[in-house]
Amino acid sequence: MNQMGERFFRAVLGLLMAIALGAPVIAAAATAMDNDLAVQAREAWVKRDRKRLSSLVDAARAQSHPLAGWVEYFDLNARLAEVRQPEMDAFYARFPGSYVEDRLRNDWLLELGRRRDWANFRRDHASYLMRDDREVACYALLADHLAGSKINADAALAAWMAQKDGDDGCNLLASTFVDAGLFKPDTLWAKARQAIEQSKPRAAKQAVALLAAKPLDQKLAELQDNAGRYLTRKARTAPRAEAELTALALARVAASDPDQAGDVLQDKWSKLPKDLQAWLWAQIGRQSALRLQDDALRAFERGYKLAPDAPLSDDTLAWAARAALRAKVPAVALRAIEQMSTAEQRDPAWVYWRARATRMQGDAAAARAQLAALATTPLNYFGRLAAEDLALPTPLPQVPAPLTADERRAARSHAGLTRALQLIDLGMRSEGVREWNFSLRGMGDRALLAAAQEACDREVWDRCINTSERTKAEIDIAQRYPLPHRAELVREARAAGLDAAYVYGLIRQESRFVLDARSNVGAAGLMQVMPATAKWTAKKAGLNYSPDLMHDRDFNLRIGTHYLKLVLERFDGAQALAAAAYNAGPGRPARWRDGPVIDAAIWAENIPFHETRDYVRKVLLGGAVYAQVLGLPATRLRERLGTSVGPAGARAADVSDVPPAAVGGS
Repeated sequence: MNQMGERFFRAVLGLLMAIALGAPVIAAAATAMDNDLAVQAREAWVKRDRKRLSSLVDAARAQSHPLAGWVEYFDLNARLAEVRQPEMDAFYARFPGSYVEDRLRNDWLLELGRRRDWANFRRDHASYLMRDDREVACYALLADHLAGSKINADAALAAWMAQKDGDDGCNLLASTFVDAGLFKPDTLWAKARQAIEQSKPRAAKQAVALLAAKPLDQKLAELQDNAGRYLTRKARTAPRAEAELTALALARVAASDPDQAGDVLQDKWSKLPKDLQAWLWAQIGRQSALRLQDDALRAFERGYKLAPDAPLSDDTLAWAARAALRAKVPAVALRAIEQMSTAEQRDPAWVYWRARATRMQGDAAAARAQLAALATTPLNYFGRLAAEDLALPTPLPQVPAPLTADERRAARSHAGLTRALQLIDLGMRSEGVREWNFSLRGMGDRALLAAAQEACDREVWDRCINTSERTKAEIDIAQRYPLPHRAELVREARAAGLDAAYVYGLIRQESRFVLDARSNVGAAGLMQVMPATAKWTAKKAGLNYSPDLMHDRDFNLRIGTHYLKLVLERFDGAQALAAAAYNAGPGRPARWRDGPVIDAAIWAENIPFHETRDYVRKVLLGGAVYAQVLGLPATRLRERLGTSVGPAGARAADVSDVPPAAVGGS
């Protein structure tokens, strides 16, 4: 069923339900027809058509429209620069506690910050609930500081360091703290190095500009434009500011050619301060590790020997640990993990790899204790690996008690959830998802299960799954791993010679079973196939193809399963490599498998793209869980992950640190 047909079906179904519940036919029909006022308002907002927005606001108010808050949100947002506080206060009063109130408050706080209206900012910020905007967080610290409140300099520094890229709020906070003598030059240079490491040139520019030295601004611009030329003509090792600029230039060279950067650093710039050399060798190591080069660990080690205490980012330390695992040097992996922030060390990935590295060093008892703590979460990729490493069973969670009529009624009558579903039905998925997530705040497990079930019943599968995943004690596996389109999916999987559980795991990650899903690069439908890929696959499979077919459920399943089968065959049935290829294209995993033959879990951990790394984990875990749900074989994650990965035709790796019970078997 296409998107338009699905909307029509839902509208008719809603009308029939309204009639069944005793609602007047005319009123039900009017509601179904008038809901598109919100769609019209969004379209007018995109065009900045203020006249049209004003008329839509009048219509929404006259009708007491159920989505009037969204209509008014688009109107006010379009003219935010001209709005005054009383109009905002009136909006808050009309829609108290709603997502649009808090969403517009977020927008208004940014506007008040730009206006430097700190009195109204502090008053509004006290009622701001989401607290997830980094620029607003910087403005809030600044507003409190200017009002005389004592602000911890570390908190301000953390907010500035968390800045995604150069923005007014965080830059103004930093500038104020520099003027107050709370941020020193070494802090500004640390920010500049972090920004260069993260490829955020605007943030680096802002940090250097705060040093109030015009020549430094100009030199930064020159090295950002052409780092090689800057190193040849203007770079110096002293004073400290010049050394910092030289380090930034070398880091930019490393981003494109780590080998060249290492040669230049060793031959020409060995007189740089040792802490800067250590940071540079770590950047060279990180870039080499991202390219899966064998000499990555050597670069990390050179930096460590120069300055063992040189501060490194969690991301750089993560790549040091990955390179060490790949090279089978557990001591270095452990050292890198122990240098990470406390929060990063608690991540299940690093809990698992700490245990594996500990076992590789021969301390089996300590490794078992670490794995045992992680094995209590078998619905987590690393928790399941830990359980399998210990040869522990991974049963599905016990089914929760059925939802009561009152619990179901509370979910159905929740105003925010109702608006969210209306928005999604109208094709305003982004707005609907945000309204839905906002409405889940503070819910306990039972309320979350009821909200998830409401989404499941409406076949809004992404909200069904994501909401159910928020529960902690009570886990409904039928919500977290649902089986939409079961007959059709199993049929197409069998026709393509695929494991249906693997296909389910892939679709769950690709589209969350949203029929009309479309990615920002044009991938479409349940299996998120790109148009060019679909056309190529159709030719290979002897299928007729047209772009309009991509949102037809059955065709999308057929073309997607055929493509997945072709990818699997290319990688000799290796599910991890095929999943990586499905996400990142077949050429990349073909290159990533070159080099030494290594444990498959270590190979997956070294996938250079964060998105693909996470994707592979979730697809394989999903396949293992879906095999349990469907009663199919291959329920162990290790069966799907495989034993080892290496060049095509290479012999299996030595994975002696993995207990035999964890490899193969069911």
